Amino acid sequence: MAGHSKWSGIKHKKAIVDAQRSKAFTKVVREITVAAKLGGGLPEGNSRLRMAMSKAREVNLPKDKIEQAIKKGTGELPGVSYEETGLEGYGPGGVAVLVQALTDNKNRTAAELRSLFTRHGGNVAGAGSVSWIFQKKGSILVSVKAAEEDRLMTIALDAGAEDFSKDSDSYTILTDPQHLESVKQALSAQHIAWESADLTLVASSTVRVDHPGHANQLLALLDDLEDHDDVQHVYANFDIPDAILAAHAASAS
Repeated sequence: MAGHSKWSGIKHKKAIVDAQRSKAFTKVVREITVAAKLGGGLPEGNSRLRMAMSKAREVNLPKDKIEQAIKKGTGELPGVSYEETGLEGYGPGGVAVLVQALTDNKNRTAAELRSLFTRHGGNVAGAGSVSWIFQKKGSILVSVKAAEEDRLMTIALDAGAEDFSKDSDSYTILTDPQHLESVKQALSAQHIAWESADLTLVASSTVRVDHPGHANQLLALLDDLEDHDDVQHVYANFDIPDAILAAHAASAS
């Protein structure tokens, strides 16, 4: 989990930069549109929409764009109809990879994602092949500068958090999905800001990838999947040494 958690933090920081190029905006707008289509345009009664709007605020999506996306989802404004789709497979080193996407053309998206797996030494597997490895959790990322470790851990666990971990520059708090909001509220009450808070999938087991060549090939696959316009989330059960992750992040920046 440690390796994947650190990669998630790197992805979040990259998303803030990507927002300036509209990539993160596009992904968030699609999620808001689909959430409103499936559960209605009122966030009070639509938890998926509430989460999507929270993510939109993290990447500074303008309020009018949020409102337009909701109205497109509810049919008040015309717009593209997106469908949920996914792909499961294995990356270099035998790492399980689960991809979730929103697309207006499932066949095109599937073909393009399959091509990325092949290009980076991975292979696509059947539905259910790797999804059983992952469990839905709430995940909150907090900078180490935001709070002392003992204080943050106490607040989070008392509010219902299940797990707490730390790397060089951030804390990761994991919760049951139902307790994500209560932990966020507890942090807010103590004036502790978080960098990101979202529902995620956490692997029940990990695969260690120590070989630098395999690790970099895997990270290149995950980066390209993340960069695909239709892809919303990428999950993988790798554990890569911090030094390799840091070197890869530096080379990509």
